[in-house]
Amino acid sequence: MKKNSVTIVEMGVRDGLQNEKVILDVDTRVEFITRLSEAGLKRIEVGSFVSPKWVPQMAGTADILSKTQQLQKTGVIGKKIEMSVLVPNEQGMREAIQSGVKEIAIFASCSETFSKKNINCSIDESFKRFGPVMILAKKHKIKVRGYLSACFGCPYEGKISEAKVVKLAQRMHKLGVYEVSIGDTIGIAHVGQVRTLFKKLKKAVPLAKIAGHFHDTRGQALANILAAYDLGVRIFDTSLGGLGGCPYAPGATGNVATEDVVYMFNGLKAKTSIDLIKLKTINSWMTNKIQHPLPSKAGKV
Repeated sequence: MKKNSVTIVEMGVRDGLQNEKVILDVDTRVEFITRLSEAGLKRIEVGSFVSPKWVPQMAGTADILSKTQQLQKTGVIGKKIEMSVLVPNEQGMREAIQSGVKEIAIFASCSETFSKKNINCSIDESFKRFGPVMILAKKHKIKVRGYLSACFGCPYEGKISEAKVVKLAQRMHKLGVYEVSIGDTIGIAHVGQVRTLFKKLKKAVPLAKIAGHFHDTRGQALANILAAYDLGVRIFDTSLGGLGGCPYAPGATGNVATEDVVYMFNGLKAKTSIDLIKLKTINSWMTNKIQHPLPSKAGKV
């Protein structure tokens, strides 16, 4: 990756929609993915193989993959667009394999309490679950991305030790994931924390394999992204319009808005290959679909 280029990983279809009251059908989500690809997004997380009982918004992920894969074959969606899904365990991984997906994501927490609330197991138990998932991924030549949540603070435990975050990032990297996304799940991070944590992280995990995942609960996400960028991080997770939030993180708002991040990097002359005008059009379209305004600032201008 060039020094002045930035990779944006679009979270809106999965992390964004999973906390919305309005549940979008498969065809609407496929159209969302298509529009995002047309705007220049190259990496899009399109769903998750979790039980619809727990996350009804993600029902139909296999159908979404089937339809988007067909759209790639016909050229409607570019063949170079990388689509991934979240998997919680071996069962979810087997469903993902059947869908023909080329990339999956696994997730763990830096907080024991949040881990139990979110995925009903301890941190160590979550890593044990990754074992068979990683074996299957290697067998079927599927790329694996790793998420670490609550890296800067937890809604239940408060402050999280930076040493613990670094240790868990190393542990995840050693599993064989190609990238570790460092998550500010409740949007509590500030620039000072970002600087100290990412300085430690890049000594433990290759910088090219570290991504930043910031929520904007306290309005600090852009500043935090800029701080991480100044330290050399070049991959960031964003969500169209600022969609989202976490069902198990009370009060947390959505991921930082894709439009706001692209606007900032345009100003820095950092290449994202994303069309801001098209993102704004998607923002208006999505606002009508979910029946409420989105928090993005640049998306409203």
